[in-house]
Amino acid sequence: MGKDDYLPLFETKVAKGRLLHRLYAVTMFLGILFICVYRVNHFPAQGELKRWAWIGSYMAELWYILYWLITQSVRWSPVYRSTFKERLSRRYEKVLPGIDIFVCTADPVLEPPVMVINTVLSVMAYDYPPEKLNVYLSDDGGSELMFYALLEASQFSKIWLPFCRKFKVEPRSPVVYFSSAVETPVDNVIFAKEWRTIKNLFEEMKGRVDVAMKLGRVPDELRKQHKGFREWELGASRRDHQTILEILIDGRDGNAVDVEQKPLPTLVYMAREKRPQYQHNFKAGAMNALIRVSSRISNSKIILNVDCDQYSNNSESVRDAVCFFMDEEMSHNIAYVQYPQYLNNVTKNDVYGNLLRVINELEFPGADANGGPLYIGSGCFHRRDALWGEKYDKESKIDWTKENGKVRVKESANVLEETCKILAGCSYEENSQWGKEMGLKYGCPVEDIITGMSIQCRGWRSVSFNPERRGFMGVAPTSLLQSLVQHTRWYEGHIQIFMSKYCPLFYGHGNIPLQLQISYCCYNLWAANCLATLFYVIVPPLCLLKDITLFPQLSSPWVLPYAYVFIAKYSYSLGEFLWSGGTLKGWYNDQRMWLYKRLTSYLYGIYGTVLRSLGFSKLSFDITSKVADDDVSLRYEQEIMEFGTVSFMFNILATIALLNLLAFIWIMARLIINTRTKEADSYALQMILSGLVIVINRPVYVGLFFRTDRGRMPSSITYQSLILATLACLLAL
Repeated sequence: MGKDDYLPLFETKVAKGRLLHRLYAVTMFLGILFICVYRVNHFPAQGELKRWAWIGSYMAELWYILYWLITQSVRWSPVYRSTFKERLSRRYEKVLPGIDIFVCTADPVLEPPVMVINTVLSVMAYDYPPEKLNVYLSDDGGSELMFYALLEASQFSKIWLPFCRKFKVEPRSPVVYFSSAVETPVDNVIFAKEWRTIKNLFEEMKGRVDVAMKLGRVPDELRKQHKGFREWELGASRRDHQTILEILIDGRDGNAVDVEQKPLPTLVYMAREKRPQYQHNFKAGAMNALIRVSSRISNSKIILNVDCDQYSNNSESVRDAVCFFMDEEMSHNIAYVQYPQYLNNVTKNDVYGNLLRVINELEFPGADANGGPLYIGSGCFHRRDALWGEKYDKESKIDWTKENGKVRVKESANVLEETCKILAGCSYEENSQWGKEMGLKYGCPVEDIITGMSIQCRGWRSVSFNPERRGFMGVAPTSLLQSLVQHTRWYEGHIQIFMSKYCPLFYGHGNIPLQLQISYCCYNLWAANCLATLFYVIVPPLCLLKDITLFPQLSSPWVLPYAYVFIAKYSYSLGEFLWSGGTLKGWYNDQRMWLYKRLTSYLYGIYGTVLRSLGFSKLSFDITSKVADDDVSLRYEQEIMEFGTVSFMFNILATIALLNLLAFIWIMARLIINTRTKEADSYALQMILSGLVIVINRPVYVGLFFRTDRGRMPSSITYQSLILATLACLLAL
């Protein structure tokens, strides 16, 4: 064995410069203690309303203190990973494991077929032996349009993969690649000629798919191209059809080749059986069906799952992930490698705070140090046996040099299609452990989180990997309501986990480290922040109107701990945001979204969980639209906030914004008219708090009173919010 045979395939480094964070944390804790002392020592002796407001303020502050302490578990000592792909190639190039890639889609309208096939083509074109790649598209919409688009992609892949391989194209999603290079390259004649040819062929394919989408059906002359269209001729509908399974490219024996006679990856279309009388369990059900079907066709030991809008942005992501699974000394207990989710259509200042910069850049590496990051449902490489439900056994080690899980070619594609249909049938999981101990868990809007935690509770660990070139890029919501609705599902799922048998403090007790249990709580308790936040933006302005003071006077020394905690918290937050690549205005937008999500998405998440626990609602799964009107897209690019839909969420935001504005104007007018400086000293912190709420709500005021475009706040919401805010002020007065 050579010297290289003993070198690791990846390394782990603890983040540098954490002394500053720990100094900040210690001083913040001291400031928090002084605030608690002030609250206890200055409890009002008289005034029932003031005492209740004081107790509410204290309870809200105690919650913020508790949650801040919880967040320190994922920020204390993050670790960062790097890989050595050249060592992997030198040692294992001839015995690299097979990879099964699952792409999930559910609605051809909200998730356009062109977008989906671009994701499929990007993962088919990985810099990896193509005969070891097996791509499965799960179409829970059961759409012949999606099937047709994938059929077109299977033909286009024969020229796209050689082009990517020859010119080392990045990224390998055709629509993203060609849109990022509008002009024909001129520095290389051969490259320029092929570039134009491939681009024209892609545009022709895209045009054919778009025409079919506009017609709402596949033209008759195209239906004759493949036997698979017969399934829809027999009356298949979205919610009632038998399993549709077609192997469009059979790469198992190497006979499927591209234009350069190089092997192609296997490509499979699957629409699992749907019947009205059966619960289909949303994405988790689709993933479990894919796990079973793929075990029969390719049975690769590593599974990658990506959402249909999360195209591969880095052609070496597979090799990076394999480094974590194949290291001889450090890989045996690694169940999954989670890439963070990034978005390719985010504006410069991220108007809706979609990027979750600090979570991706800091908190996930922190959770990694505690035992492993959460499984977040996309961009994740799994060890098949861990996902299947097996426990970690330190005595059992995979020999990756063996057949690598590849099933020998014994059956024809037609036979496989028929036998695998049973595995994706509605009744297959009855009286089984699927959705319980096997595969992804059922019964939660964020099934990926409890699935990852259950894997870790079986003795496995996970790692977070965030290479310099992002592994996966997705599509961000382009309107405020889309963003809030998307987050509502996340927060409802997380609070549901905390209130269920999967609460990490109980389910993980004795199975995963305490720090990792607390790391899960950091996200499970997101929604609980809404109550303290609602109190802080509603009660202090009402107390201004009632002449009730809730904070120390500006001239009092007790104002110092409040000032320090506020300044230190937001200064450090700004520093983290800028360090993770954000801008000053982006941080301002992020703080606004922090407030908006807590006032709406978090509140709706708790409300939905309570209704479900009482039996008044059932589990649902809302798909976020990946398309937007042209005028909405234009306003998004200009970073103009979109309000143009009637929603009770907007009623909440507008009413709170107006309440703070009216209270601030009232107290300022009274102070100016009466010139009472003592009152100004007493109410200073409450006025500053309302002033900050006003500053952060600038887009709401503009949308309510000054905008005339279709993205303005609807008139009905303007009138309703004005009436509610005015009534609240009058009642307080």
